[in-house]
Amino acid sequence: MPEKKADRFETTNISSDNASAYNSGTHRDTDITQYSDKLALLESEIKNVIIGHENAIQQLIIAFAAGGHVLLEGVPGIAKTLLVKTLSDCTGCSYKRLQFTPDLLPADITGTKIYRFEKSSFETIKGPVFSNIILADEINRAPPKVQSALLEAMQEKQVTIQGDSHPLAPPFCVLATQNPIESEGTYPLPEAQTDRFMLKILMDYPSKEEEIRIIRLFTGNDSPSAQKILDTADILNIQASIRSIHCNALIETYAAEIVDSTRHPEEYGLTLKDYIAFGASPRASISLIVCAKARALMEKRAYVIPDDLREMAHPVLRHRILLNYEAEADGITTEDIIDEILSRVNIP
Repeated sequence: MPEKKADRFETTNISSDNASAYNSGTHRDTDITQYSDKLALLESEIKNVIIGHENAIQQLIIAFAAGGHVLLEGVPGIAKTLLVKTLSDCTGCSYKRLQFTPDLLPADITGTKIYRFEKSSFETIKGPVFSNIILADEINRAPPKVQSALLEAMQEKQVTIQGDSHPLAPPFCVLATQNPIESEGTYPLPEAQTDRFMLKILMDYPSKEEEIRIIRLFTGNDSPSAQKILDTADILNIQASIRSIHCNALIETYAAEIVDSTRHPEEYGLTLKDYIAFGASPRASISLIVCAKARALMEKRAYVIPDDLREMAHPVLRHRILLNYEAEADGITTEDIIDEILSRVNIP
């Protein structure tokens, strides 16, 4: 079995002189400063309630700012649900929590039509999916038919109820949680749905110091609460601004090569190539670039640099690379594959 790396990767440490090669200079600095400051305030406010999980918080904000959906994975009790609720409180978005269970029906999510005798007509009753933020709690506990009820909403931003299509008001974000340690009574997400999540974020146990802070925060007289930082207009402006962040041809090529290496690993000299069953789809390339733009905005830059792609590679790719049985037998994970990809693909 190949030896695992101790560290994921080293940052490229691009100097200001080199970074200027990626900058078009067309984006207004005032916009960058304004929006990045708001995102920094949002991150700070969330951290007033959520102790630890710094990477998860930042990645969640990046996906939300980029207009994508997120799959949160972690053991029970580590604040996955609280993190989503806090994001809703800080943004003033309408919020619905769906507890996925084996007896849940698609209509329980999307809605249905009922006949009104007093009006002699049918009336559409919209389901909880018609909200800005949807928490699909323990999404892998519902059967595939129910899981697929979210597919149209996630991809097309609309819902079809008995033949009639209804648009979803922006912003719209599905944040799904799943438990990785209990497989009894669960239904693994189909690849078609997993691929529609922009990021898969892993959340782990807090450190001992963080747990002491959690105890003090949640066992006192005052329960922690988050204040509203952004409104819907702010969010839509930020999402529009991210699309205009400059990304030059070198960065686009780098993103394409990172994703292509999951499909043709032999062309990039990957030693772990025999463990890959299927590589990532073009959605991975799109997500990688959009998330890199969002990270650049948070770093107060109007342009993307290679480090933005490298920082977002794991959450973008970890759920899109399918491994074979040999990988499971040898203890190889998608994290190991992505580590090697980042060390093999040439940085522009």
